[in-house]
Amino acid sequence: MRVNFVLSEVATGLRRNLTMTVAMILTTAISLGLMGTGLLIAGMISDMKEIYYDKVQVSIFLADDVTEEQRTAIQSRLEDSDEVKTFIYESKDEAYERFQQQFSQQPELVENTPADALPESFRVELINPERYEVIKAEFPAGAEGVDQVRDEGDFLDRLFSLLNGARNATIAVAVVQALAALLLISNTIQLAAFNRRNETNIMRLVGASRWYTQLPFILEAAVAGLIGALLAIGGLVLTKVLFVDRTLAGPIKAGIIPPVDWSAIAFIAPVIAAAGVGLAGIAAYVTLRLYVRL
Repeated sequence: MRVNFVLSEVATGLRRNLTMTVAMILTTAISLGLMGTGLLIAGMISDMKEIYYDKVQVSIFLADDVTEEQRTAIQSRLEDSDEVKTFIYESKDEAYERFQQQFSQQPELVENTPADALPESFRVELINPERYEVIKAEFPAGAEGVDQVRDEGDFLDRLFSLLNGARNATIAVAVVQALAALLLISNTIQLAAFNRRNETNIMRLVGASRWYTQLPFILEAAVAGLIGALLAIGGLVLTKVLFVDRTLAGPIKAGIIPPVDWSAIAFIAPVIAAAGVGLAGIAAYVTLRLYVRL
């Protein structure tokens, strides 16, 4: 098989249908970029679960007019409870200090929050976090100096449900875009084969195998898929540099959300490249076998 001939045919085919080739590359890049984004979001969600669920606490916020006697009674009941693993008391000053540390990258928010705006509280770690209702029933709001009892796990469940929804929506759009890319690849290959039907017919008459005549078309699609994959990887790199590392720098430094490491992109990049080349090549091969007689 003459490699130079096949490569020249690939280059010629890409140039002949330039507009459709560009459309095919861009559609593939968008679908693969969305797929990569979905994978990165899934990784971030996994990291966030490890960060937050290991630190899930029940917060017992005390009323502003709580007395020392009520505070001591609450502490004694927590010490005697079989549901409590550990607990700490946090005064208003300590709560405000922690608030300043968490939002140090947002000075305007800190400046506009009064020092006494945050209530004192007991932060309780349960032996079984799912037994939150027991603690809530034992310390009802409005009784014995208790303002409210809040389960951080309930908030985290809602947060991760929202994030999972965003991930699923991103992947769903990626699937739709991928289908559009596959249809566009199929149409492009059919058009390319029709435009070069005289050349391929002559090749078959002089003894060229069907595989030999189909290979340039398959490689055209694979090259377009590879270029689309490279654009998608470049988009992920730019998103990390320009959006994640800059716009989200504050929450990342505060430990609110995990960073996106280069290792994650390095892991996803080969997956995107393989998907771009593989899907494009397979789509071209199936199209040639089903709709084009070479």
